[in-house]
Amino acid sequence: MICDALLPLLRAPAMAERLTLADWDKVIRQARNANLSARIAWDLEQHGLLDAVPPGPRQHLIAARAVGQRQRIATLAEVDRVRRAIEQSGNRLVLLKGAAYLAAGLPASHGRVFGDIDLLVPHGRLADAESMLMCHGWVSSHLDAYDQRYYRQWMHELPPLRHMNRGSALDVHHNILPLSARHPPDANLLLEAAVPAEHTPGVWVLAPADMVLHSACHLFHEGELDNGMRDLVDLDGLLRHFSAQPGFWATLEQRAALLHLERPLRYALRMCALMLETPIPDTTLAFGGAWPSDLRERLLEQLYLRGLRPNDPTAGDRWTPLALHMLYLRGHWLRMPPHLLVAHLGRKAWRQWTGRSDEDDSDPDALTPEQQIQK
Repeated sequence: MICDALLPLLRAPAMAERLTLADWDKVIRQARNANLSARIAWDLEQHGLLDAVPPGPRQHLIAARAVGQRQRIATLAEVDRVRRAIEQSGNRLVLLKGAAYLAAGLPASHGRVFGDIDLLVPHGRLADAESMLMCHGWVSSHLDAYDQRYYRQWMHELPPLRHMNRGSALDVHHNILPLSARHPPDANLLLEAAVPAEHTPGVWVLAPADMVLHSACHLFHEGELDNGMRDLVDLDGLLRHFSAQPGFWATLEQRAALLHLERPLRYALRMCALMLETPIPDTTLAFGGAWPSDLRERLLEQLYLRGLRPNDPTAGDRWTPLALHMLYLRGHWLRMPPHLLVAHLGRKAWRQWTGRSDEDDSDPDALTPEQQIQK
């Protein structure tokens, strides 16, 4: 049986005064699994309610808040190091996701924890950026030859980089969806519209509407939803903040159409309104037509109502494992066309079954999955 311990508190922090110790036990467990403990602590502190939390759960929240504050300081310091490296390659540093929220000083950054720094560079300048980052100590964490080909030929990013000394992780993107996806957007349109980060000189972030669209397509093209609720909270925070800008909703719809991201935006608006009660104009909420427009949208709503909850037994029901599995398959289906997907998953299954890796292959020019299918 689904237990909504976290969602009501995210919608209305004032309800913290009515929670019992048993309620707090579920809140802490779900918040920890969703990477939202620091966010809950920040919300309660802003409402003057943190000191009213019983001592046990309050210590968990205070500890999470301290970790989040420490991460903010460390991330900003690391962003500056990345900026210097990227500028030496002739690129400007355009941040994505959590690091971008932090650099821009957005409310969505408060209590936001993340494991890596995401950046966007033009595809044509990717080699220059990678070379300069390697000169500054970041090296690929995926040494398997097949994984290298997988990222470089089909994905929208380089294999993840990790600093040799500090251990910081970078995801260097050249698009926001894989090249093998059905309708990847034109990344040049995103880069051309990027704006300076208000609180971090020398750093750029996506324009407000594009930032929302990236968050939406990241969440609703993703097959693994371990941070699904955290990402939905990001969307809620972005929409609430940017909605104060004149013309934001119209611009959001226009950019979604231009970038071929109408469906992820439609799903994002629906789930934000349904789960977090995000205030969205009726005209924008009906973007693409009245919900649901078909059986697929009815099914997806039920899947995401389960899949976006924290990965905790108290937050799901008997259908949650099936929902997560179906969303996992959907994410892979969106990521690659069928012939590549079959070859890729087949190869992964074979390697897992045999315990082999590409380092075991003597031929460095082994066939790619697409070539195997054609052969």
